Amino acid sequence: MNEEQDFIEIEVVEDGDFPLGLDEQEEAGLLVEEEEGPPRRHATIAIVGYPNVGKSSLINRLTESKEAVVHERAGVTRDRKALHTDWNGVDLTFIDTGGVDVTEDDDIARGIRFQAETAIELADVVMFVVDGRAGYRPGDDDIAQILRRGRKPVVVAVNKIDSVKDIPNAAEFQRLGMGDPLPVSAAQGLGTGDLMDHVTSLAPEATRESDADAVKLAVLGRPNVGKSSLVNRIVGEERVIVSPISGTTRDSIDTRIDVEGQPLVLIDTAGLRRRAKQADELEYFSSLRSQLAMERADVALIVCDVTDGITSEDLRISELAMKAGCATLVVLNKWDLPHEELDLKHERARIARKLRLRPKIVTSSALSGRNVPKLLQEALDLAERSAQRIPTKQLNKFLNDVQGLRQPPNVRGKRLKMYYMTQFEENPPRFAIQVNSRRAIARDYAYFVENQLRERYEMDGVPLIIDFKASKGRYDD
Repeated sequence: MNEEQDFIEIEVVEDGDFPLGLDEQEEAGLLVEEEEGPPRRHATIAIVGYPNVGKSSLINRLTESKEAVVHERAGVTRDRKALHTDWNGVDLTFIDTGGVDVTEDDDIARGIRFQAETAIELADVVMFVVDGRAGYRPGDDDIAQILRRGRKPVVVAVNKIDSVKDIPNAAEFQRLGMGDPLPVSAAQGLGTGDLMDHVTSLAPEATRESDADAVKLAVLGRPNVGKSSLVNRIVGEERVIVSPISGTTRDSIDTRIDVEGQPLVLIDTAGLRRRAKQADELEYFSSLRSQLAMERADVALIVCDVTDGITSEDLRISELAMKAGCATLVVLNKWDLPHEELDLKHERARIARKLRLRPKIVTSSALSGRNVPKLLQEALDLAERSAQRIPTKQLNKFLNDVQGLRQPPNVRGKRLKMYYMTQFEENPPRFAIQVNSRRAIARDYAYFVENQLRERYEMDGVPLIIDFKASKGRYDD
């Protein structure tokens, strides 16, 4: 609870520095709706190749990000992972895939091949990455045969060409019969511009609508609580590898769906656990990706295993989502399994006591589909409440009602007076209350104001930031 207290900010501001509310900003013409430009061309590019040829490093270079997990160990990327960028006015979505080795025949290897083949089906263009340092090998020809069956335009990118003198090495890959191979270096950036020019030249001429209005929903939780199974149930296909082995998902994966006409982007993430319990450095980096997923999500589904109940680790993950600004919904998954000892009423009371967001608990079963439509609707409602704008007039009436309900405290001989309240940000909602003195603010009264605000505007599960601001001069008494 102590770590959560940063969400109530107390600071002193000078006269005139009190923030304008959203309605005042609109009246002053300070809120400008971004005009949508003309529809843009778009291409989806699947990046495939043999293990450890540098696919993830290359996608990070091309998208100027560090989103794809990169490690010297082969086989780190297992699922499809979508990353976005643009080049010369064309929107590009790259799908990173696991390394394909047809000689391996375990469950994970078969799952990787299936995911790569699915990525090829979804793609407009396939980028076939080969290792210019290792040279041509039989595994490359095996992948080429898969690509020929896909009948999609293929760009052969010869990676690890780290200096100009190495460029002739790319010619060896002419034997694949897939056009002129392009030398490129993910490490140095050599040839990436030419590669992007070639990829965009193959982009379809058709345009697509923007996903700017899509609600982003991150699926979070401890390892092996059924996150990927729940995503698959929602999407209705084997979008991510599902395995009983904990820790199968290592990257964050985006999937776009529509729920009753509302676009929704699902972000499946790697299982989160405390750093002391992380098995190796790879798991630590995967955990960082999950935290980055929270930061770009509007709503977080905290998936818990009903057979364990809501653990202290589940509460910690909920706090991380809150600090990232996510509205939060707790999902008790695997409801189809025996759970006689679980007292749902007790769990709800514990959540309300332990978490300031007071998120709602929804039971579900990824296996049977129980309550899955309900939790999606709850998530959309949360996103709407997090984006709502409360007029200043209503907030000032709320402020008067609160002070009438419970008298502000008298701290060190000075009674708190609250004069004015406004909302000046959304997603998450942020409010400012002008007071006579910061010394008169008691933390328990600040929590009381926050809880009353949640109750009045049905914002349980939504992170609220309240700044108590004392100004000099006009209200200084």
